[in-house]
Amino acid sequence: MVELLKHLVNNLSYLIVIAFFISKLNTFRQMIRKDRIKRIEIFILAVVFGGIGILGTYVGINIRGAIANTRNIGVMVGGILCGPFVGIVGGILAGVHRILIDIGGITSFPCALATVMGGFLSGIIYRKSNVKNRWLYGLGGGIIVENMSMFFILVFSKPFDLALSIVKDIYVPMVLINGIGIAIVIMITENIFEAEEEIAAKQAKHALEIANKTLPYFRDVNEDSLRKVCEIIKDSVKADAVSITDRKKILAHIGNGEDHHTVGKEILTKATARAIQEGTTQILNTPKEIECMEDHCPLKSGIIVPLKENEKIIGTLKIYYKDENHITFRDISLADGLSQLISTQLEISKLEKLKEMANKSEIKALQAQINPHFLFNALNTIVSFMRLDIDKSRALIIDLSTYLRYNLEIEDELVSLNKELEQVRAYIKIEQARYGNKLNIIYDMKENIDIRIPSLTIQPLVENAIKHGILKNNQNGFIKISIKEETDKKRVEIMIEDNGVGIEEDIIQGIKNGKTKEGSIGLLNVYNRLKLIYGKGLNIERLKKGTRISFEIYRK
Repeated sequence: MVELLKHLVNNLSYLIVIAFFISKLNTFRQMIRKDRIKRIEIFILAVVFGGIGILGTYVGINIRGAIANTRNIGVMVGGILCGPFVGIVGGILAGVHRILIDIGGITSFPCALATVMGGFLSGIIYRKSNVKNRWLYGLGGGIIVENMSMFFILVFSKPFDLALSIVKDIYVPMVLINGIGIAIVIMITENIFEAEEEIAAKQAKHALEIANKTLPYFRDVNEDSLRKVCEIIKDSVKADAVSITDRKKILAHIGNGEDHHTVGKEILTKATARAIQEGTTQILNTPKEIECMEDHCPLKSGIIVPLKENEKIIGTLKIYYKDENHITFRDISLADGLSQLISTQLEISKLEKLKEMANKSEIKALQAQINPHFLFNALNTIVSFMRLDIDKSRALIIDLSTYLRYNLEIEDELVSLNKELEQVRAYIKIEQARYGNKLNIIYDMKENIDIRIPSLTIQPLVENAIKHGILKNNQNGFIKISIKEETDKKRVEIMIEDNGVGIEEDIIQGIKNGKTKEGSIGLLNVYNRLKLIYGKGLNIERLKKGTRISFEIYRK
């Protein structure tokens, strides 16, 4: 029994190595995170884990005509981590193989049956378990499957005396190694992911801190401000040089190689061209990969990440080091985070230029409301979720991007109601992330109402309800956004109602008289624009508890 135990432990070490390499596959990572992937990719994973089960059979040891093995580890791990299809198909493949390599063997059928049952059990565990307790479920599942295997041997294998003898010899090692083995492989795999995500979260936080430092220099983008941005990044990431380029030439370069990486010089390297054309991060670990035309260039490795504006690649950020093979996963994660945030800041810079170009004071005033306080609060909220909920932080980054992009693109024209609501929902999700249960939103509307409305009419009203209604009440509150299409379909009524402190009567009168009061510029702006376009502004009512604001949009 001791020799069998040693043999199974040795087999388990092979499986751990295989699991480590499989954990590096993107498809496997997506399955673990329960992202959607193609059916063919799921099938490939089923075959892979079925193959690991088959390998477990081959490296098993013969005990009185039976094969003591680690077959069920591959099947169970595949199903628990990747879902029922992978577990069931993997179990069937490994089970059928067990019968075919030993047709008529004393334990062929019972062991194969237990493996198939293990595939089904792993699918159930996948649905019932979570990241924190998968390994524990895996331990229990492995013990259950091996006990089923022993039970089936006693029931189906003949003669019974030989079956009983086999069970006595292999029961303890098989149950122990397979149960513990499944738990170990699951823990190792998930720890790899957790470690990488923790690194990514730390680097994202670092990137946000750098973004805060560089934000003032993006308000007016020029050669001097970009040099300052490069300097801040270089000092923060402890790089030897940092460059920013557009699609054709170097815009700024700080650090080693400044004598020949000069501003205005054309981009000549293939790696930079690939980053711009493909929109992918380029990892350069040798001088040959960097392709600098200067023979004595001190830069030996680097990262090139694309910068985007409205999903269009507008240039690159380059981070260089003097040592070869310096680039680590941490460096890549940080560089990717920086590129996203710099891209966002460039869009914010564009906002400033659009404000100067705007023809009407109403649009200027609304754009001016997108202030650094909101951006910093949103970024800090994202940082806090990075420590607790990576998926939530990713979703908030997308919401912030949606919100900013809409405000960057707005012009003094009508937009579709759906587009306006997309921006409103993005803004609300960010604020709900900040204030949690204090802020509740009720949507009362039909989907896809086909009408165009003046841009930035709903969001300022929602923002006003949050800031001056709900938050001032120091209690949990709700905001109801109601959109109703009249029966004649010639007009749509939009209403925003809250149960906050209620708007003051002198503010209502001031808006009607065209006078602003601190905190009411958004309301006055929307009121004037609606009145100019439709001849009627906002209908503002102070309720017994809260405020109701409504207006009508007419089809033309």
